[in-house]
Amino acid sequence: MQFILPIPPRDNLTRADFIAAPGNQRALTFLESFPHWPAPAAALHGPSASGKSHLVQIWARAAKATVVRAAELTEAPLGAVAVEDIDAAPGDTHEGALFDLFERGTPLLLTGRTHPALWRVALPDLASRHAALLAFDLGAPDDALLAGLAAKLFADRQLAVPEAVIRTMIARLDRDPAAIRDFVAQADAQALSEKRPVNLALIRELLAPPLP
Repeated sequence: MQFILPIPPRDNLTRADFIAAPGNQRALTFLESFPHWPAPAAALHGPSASGKSHLVQIWARAAKATVVRAAELTEAPLGAVAVEDIDAAPGDTHEGALFDLFERGTPLLLTGRTHPALWRVALPDLASRHAALLAFDLGAPDDALLAGLAAKLFADRQLAVPEAVIRTMIARLDRDPAAIRDFVAQADAQALSEKRPVNLALIRELLAPPLP
């Protein structure tokens, strides 16, 4: 019997928790080669929940790096730095500090949803730096990665679910890590509200099309 307890999800972003797959293996191998990088700066790009922040945290621990979102970057920190969500920053207030980091030649890791060459930028010199970055596309997730992600997200919520639950989710949901993440949260909330386990019956109910 599975007891339903209101336990908040853990956000485990260690190397041991990272799900390696063909789409992210090049990026992972590169980050783990630090400090023997061929260039001081690199970028990770991919959709929401594709593993960018997880990889950033893995690298930040190894490099003892400061991690900051682009929207909050106002001055160049000392030492190694990771700047996240470059293409989500609402304006250009981060650009001066970011350019300073490039000029300093500090170890630098940037993230965004799209390729760095497509990032909107006001400083022409910064645009050329973006375009020249060694960039890693985290790639479209395969079944193994999506299944591993679903299992991890359930485990982060202290939930052990049957394999059939995960197989059904992967077959029926959009092939998008964010869709998996949102559905796991929905299943957990539904199970808590109804005081029932996250099992195949619950998953099928949530996946059923709405009544007309």
